[in-house]
Amino acid sequence: MKQLLCFGDSNTWGLIPKTNERYSWGVRWTSILQEKLYDKDVRVLEEGLCGRTTVFDDAYRKNRNGLKSLHEILETSYPIDAAVIMLGTNDCKAYYKSNSYNIAKGLGLCVDELLKYISPEKVLIVSPIFLGDSVWKEEFDPEFDAHSVDIAKGLFNEYKKVAETKGTNIISASDFARPSNVDQEHLTKEGHQLLAHAIYNAVITSNIV
Repeated sequence: MKQLLCFGDSNTWGLIPKTNERYSWGVRWTSILQEKLYDKDVRVLEEGLCGRTTVFDDAYRKNRNGLKSLHEILETSYPIDAAVIMLGTNDCKAYYKSNSYNIAKGLGLCVDELLKYISPEKVLIVSPIFLGDSVWKEEFDPEFDAHSVDIAKGLFNEYKKVAETKGTNIISASDFARPSNVDQEHLTKEGHQLLAHAIYNAVITSNIV
């Protein structure tokens, strides 16, 4: 059986907007993907964590640095045949003082770690969904600011350069799904379904699994 690692943040973990709860199995995009890949003899490894970044350390929550987490995950679940990585939303938070270019550099370092175990043609980069225009307001998530919205919109173009340099595959989640109106940040049930279908099509048509 092949193993497909899905590495990401709260939109991979399956956070229900405006709650601390998790979407159930059958709703999360990772679980829908698993159900669609059963007949391909593929096991999906769900590795989503709320607040996870590419390379930044969260001063308030431990173990959110994606790069620092990857090595242990890759060794724990070895062998891994393919990977989907969707990170960058949390990197857009104001206190990281970053930009699309530097976030892409961080993603590139995560991809480099993946490539120690997985061939580049078996890696799919998923640029995350856009943030809602009001995400930074007090009633939503003031860890972001107005500039965060623009940073998120710029990620795909920078991630595409990473994919071209590393030889990986790439899609943009924002082509298929939008954040919930409830919190301007996380996927709705429908968004999980749409993203699952998009990622499934990508991993099949690109022979990732």
